[in-house]
Amino acid sequence: MEIWEKPVNLGTNIQFMFFPARATGYLLLIVLFIWAQTAIAQKLQWSADGNRFYSFSDQGISSIDPVHPENNKVFMTQKELTPAGATGALSVQSFTISPDGGRILLFANTQRVWRENTRGDYWIFDRGAQKLTQLGRGLPAASLMFAKFSPDGKKVAYVSKHNIYIEDLQDQKRTAVTGDGTDRIINGTFDWAYEEEFGCQDGFRWSPDGSRIAYWKLDARNIRNFLMINNTDSLYPFTIPVEYPKVGQNPSACTIWLFDIANGKTSQAAIEGDPVQHYIPRMEWTPRGESVILQQLNRQQNDSRIFLVDAASAKARQIYHETDAAWIDIKSRWNDNDPSGWDWVNANGEFLWLSEKNGWRQIYKLDLTGKETLITREAYDVIQFNLFDAPTQTIYFAASPENATQNYLYKISLKGGKAVRVTPASLKGTNKYTISPNGKIAILNHSSATELANGAIVSLPDHRELAKARRVLAANAGDPKTEFFKLKTADGIELDGWMVKPVPFDPQKKYPVVFYVYGEPASQTVLDKYGTGKNFLYNGSMANDGYVYISLENRGAPAPKGSQWRKAIYRNIGRINIRDQAMGAKEILKWDFIDSSRVAVWGWSGGGSSTLNLLFQYPEIYKTGIAIAAVTNQLLYDNIYQERYMGVPVSSNEDFVKGSPITYARNLRGNLLYIHGTGDDNVHYQNAEMLINELIRQGKQFQLMSYPNRTHSISEGEGTGAHLSALYTHYLKAHCPPGGQ
Repeated sequence: MEIWEKPVNLGTNIQFMFFPARATGYLLLIVLFIWAQTAIAQKLQWSADGNRFYSFSDQGISSIDPVHPENNKVFMTQKELTPAGATGALSVQSFTISPDGGRILLFANTQRVWRENTRGDYWIFDRGAQKLTQLGRGLPAASLMFAKFSPDGKKVAYVSKHNIYIEDLQDQKRTAVTGDGTDRIINGTFDWAYEEEFGCQDGFRWSPDGSRIAYWKLDARNIRNFLMINNTDSLYPFTIPVEYPKVGQNPSACTIWLFDIANGKTSQAAIEGDPVQHYIPRMEWTPRGESVILQQLNRQQNDSRIFLVDAASAKARQIYHETDAAWIDIKSRWNDNDPSGWDWVNANGEFLWLSEKNGWRQIYKLDLTGKETLITREAYDVIQFNLFDAPTQTIYFAASPENATQNYLYKISLKGGKAVRVTPASLKGTNKYTISPNGKIAILNHSSATELANGAIVSLPDHRELAKARRVLAANAGDPKTEFFKLKTADGIELDGWMVKPVPFDPQKKYPVVFYVYGEPASQTVLDKYGTGKNFLYNGSMANDGYVYISLENRGAPAPKGSQWRKAIYRNIGRINIRDQAMGAKEILKWDFIDSSRVAVWGWSGGGSSTLNLLFQYPEIYKTGIAIAAVTNQLLYDNIYQERYMGVPVSSNEDFVKGSPITYARNLRGNLLYIHGTGDDNVHYQNAEMLINELIRQGKQFQLMSYPNRTHSISEGEGTGAHLSALYTHYLKAHCPPGGQ
């Protein structure tokens, strides 16, 4: 799904840029108060020594000392950011500094590619000459991507129009690394599906000595275009093609290539297997640069192999192999949606690796022969790897052994032993840490259902507060309260949940209940963080109007409750998650204050699919549903996501059909409002039209709202947000009337 693309001020003069999130499901993050919490950990740019970070302000680019703000200083002035002859400074999104500190590489005039602004113009600022020079002259404007200094700082490599170039900074001579790039031969970056489902964007790497470049090549010539139609922006409609491999269709062929700068020769890495039937989501150089290391997944994503590719011969050898009965969860390594980097612990090539093969997501140490050592041995999940601090040989990671709705920082020695919680006991809830590269300080964003405190600076490992949070929000005494609870279904499954009761609440009355649902493996809804229990689409206060608002976490959600919990949904999306939700709702309907005649459910994206399935499969429970941007037929969604969790359809589509809402549309008895953007390049409007046809065929009445040319977020266009909110609120009140009775 697409979220906002604008800077957010965190209560100081510091601004952080926000970017869209991943596809199928993360609607709770739309709550405005948690923007800063989710983005600061993703895009913060530290100084090389880890003592400062950079921000953009009216003065230019500032260097921020988070511990001693009085030492903040301007790193680049507006004048230095203004090209010769220009009337204003460059609008810079990010920058990098050359190894010797003499040059600054600036990314400006950025434009969106799929989800994020990864294409634009690059400029070099020479600090000695005080001069700005644009790179890529002669290439199309705003066409450069992922520009990076060579290790000696004398060259820059970048992508333009799916070809890779190297530009000498002394004479601006440009060398083409590739020349076969087209709209379907993709060098140095990725196709829609790779970016959407693996987070892959930057597709080339300098070797540590600068003598070679390793890069991805994707051949998307056999990927069919999905044609979206624009009826509103011109006299005659036009189509917008999106290369989109659907379930059962082959993905792009993926290969790795090595370019030798000295002789200009290119070699393909000799990796075993059919390049069409595997994915390569991660690739980096080893510390000494003799080899490239990469992770290969089979198409079903339940077989993971690590290969070393010799830089001189391009021959590959397998060093590690792991299989899973369901899927290999590679994305748990990078919750910031960025798979780049490799977690080296020394120059010999030992590195850290996450695996669920023992039933819990645990940290292992591997070497370049494949020898492994288990580091975290206790029976709980590592939520995310944060940092390896080499001087102290300490690994920092996130976990919450006792409460799957919360998040805390832990540390453990590289030698193993017992992990120690770093986050103080007083900070109950969700705690996100952005740790400096030197491992000495961290920016802490603390959140719970009752408070939000962003930007505290703490020392590590002692967690001493060096600077207080810059923004603090807290619930007032009379505000609606989010209550967390657990319930056990008739199947013996224990579900986490949250509830917001009406204000005032009379236990002698019966109230309508509204369920918020997601239900798929991409996201949790039951989290102890600020904004939980608030409905961003509802005009006004649901609690004050007299609704009970609830969300339940079904099996398959990515909660830290062990791989068996998460992977129970394998080949069962649309069935096991839906049954858990319905059986949980049945227990809630037994509560004395719930009116079983007024039961509504709603969700977006994967949550929209769950809403439809609940309304269609359990019409005796759910009387009203509002489904937004739903996958109505799993065979219409992209292959990487759907095949990961449902398997590759070889001889039968039975599991996909049984999990799809359209299969059960004939059972609709209640009230349905279906909402979709016609410009949705993620969950195509085709889903809406197929469902509409089936509902008509079955003689079912429903209401439909199509938003012209809006994408998956339904956020574009003047007045769209207000209109959607008013529509949602009016329909809910009309068909699931609020108030106690």
